Amino acid sequence: MSLPGSTIEAPVTGTRPTPPRAHLFTAGTVEDYRRAVTEGIDRVASRVAGVDRPGTGITPDELAPRVAGIDLDRPLGDTTAALDELHDVYLRDAVYFHHPRYLAHLNCPVVIPALLGEAVLSAVNSSLDTWDQSAGGTLIERRLVDWTAGRIGFGPAADGVFTSGGTQSNLQALLLAREEAYARIVGGGTDRPSRPEVLSRLRIITSTAGHFSVQKAAKLLGLGADAVLTIATDAGRRMRTDELAETLDRCRRDGQTVLAVVATAGTTDFGTIDPLDRIAEICTAAGVWLHVDAAYGCGLLVSPTRRHLLAGIERADSVTVDYHKSFFQPVSSSALVVRDRRVLRHATWHADYLNPARMAERRIPNQVDKSLQTTRRFDALKLWLTLRIMGPEAIGSLFDEVVDLAAAAFRLLADDPRFEVVTRSQLSTVVFRYLPPGAGRDVVDDANLYAREALAASGAALVAGTKVDGAHHLKLTLLNPETTLDDIAHVLDLIAEHAGWYARTRATA
Repeated sequence: MSLPGSTIEAPVTGTRPTPPRAHLFTAGTVEDYRRAVTEGIDRVASRVAGVDRPGTGITPDELAPRVAGIDLDRPLGDTTAALDELHDVYLRDAVYFHHPRYLAHLNCPVVIPALLGEAVLSAVNSSLDTWDQSAGGTLIERRLVDWTAGRIGFGPAADGVFTSGGTQSNLQALLLAREEAYARIVGGGTDRPSRPEVLSRLRIITSTAGHFSVQKAAKLLGLGADAVLTIATDAGRRMRTDELAETLDRCRRDGQTVLAVVATAGTTDFGTIDPLDRIAEICTAAGVWLHVDAAYGCGLLVSPTRRHLLAGIERADSVTVDYHKSFFQPVSSSALVVRDRRVLRHATWHADYLNPARMAERRIPNQVDKSLQTTRRFDALKLWLTLRIMGPEAIGSLFDEVVDLAAAAFRLLADDPRFEVVTRSQLSTVVFRYLPPGAGRDVVDDANLYAREALAASGAALVAGTKVDGAHHLKLTLLNPETTLDDIAHVLDLIAEHAGWYARTRATA
């Protein structure tokens, strides 16, 4: 049959369709809410408990027809049926980061207090743009920003805002730095250069191991393709400070303005930390904004044993932190923190219907005044409950465990003649490659590429891949304290088996 006034057919269930309002979460439907959410939690819990490998090896070509074949205009009308279907198109083939042999990207297993926060924030559905949409949520986010600023070592003038992730945090930091540089160049004189002229002279400096979001931000900020200057790293894959000083000096001689230097505290591939103290000295002497991308390394802020590795971060102008990497939080949970709250004015735009200027004069705390986003989830609640239930030292201890594990994995690979291992990480990555005996460069590259793909297709384990000096390598990213050295040894044996088979096949072809 068809619904009144519609050509869409109602589901054939033998009962009358549920009235649309019955699906709203209201005082009258709390029992329905409890039942539906409990059933969903039970499904997820059962799946997590039963997972025996991080993935199934499903391919896009296999899964896409199942998803495409679902008629979204014909609702199932039943929670159980919808969850059955969801199992077939998502839960069964999802990649499970909690499995100890998921060793690929910067995805962490999540802590239960944060999952509790996720359930609460989704149901209440606060929006963190204005006070009149969030109330206590605004104050909780602000308190967490202050707490993070204190951990960084910033003073009472610091501020910041939660973001969707490191890419957004880096973008906003460079936006603020761009506007500060523009204001210095233009000054108060009457003979002002045009904005396009100023932008064409702006440069950003980062290392070759820095995150790709720096180049992406430059493009989004209207800078030229040559605006990002990448400088070399040393043998430890850390920014070379001598080359930084030379590049700053060259830019000055060429009439270019460096709007920011981006140092990295935890490079994605190598887990290395740039020499922050020395970089800060150079930037201070040159009068250049220093941004530290600590999206990965921010876990050191709560480490009971390794906080010293971030020495100098307190001298930065802005810092990116990703709680959803090394604080074991669900995505999304990130923040940008600045040393001087006044720079956040560059992200402010007053709208009469939302955050008129008079609200700022009355000191109404509207977070939209410092955010690139308007509507924004109360993601801070996840970290709040984690700190209130576990405490920061417990989080830091978990992060220490995976850093210790990476050091053990490095030694394991260094002692294994089948593999070549790259620089030892200061955090929890290990970059390496299999070396087939007597094979040439092309075979080595292809064998490692094949091994990664074959491993993923089997679902037995997942590792990442990257290039080092133009050569293909594999990478372990360790963020799960449940992973053991035996797990890693088993995965290395599988890699050697796949790569060795490929190399032998090529040799006899």
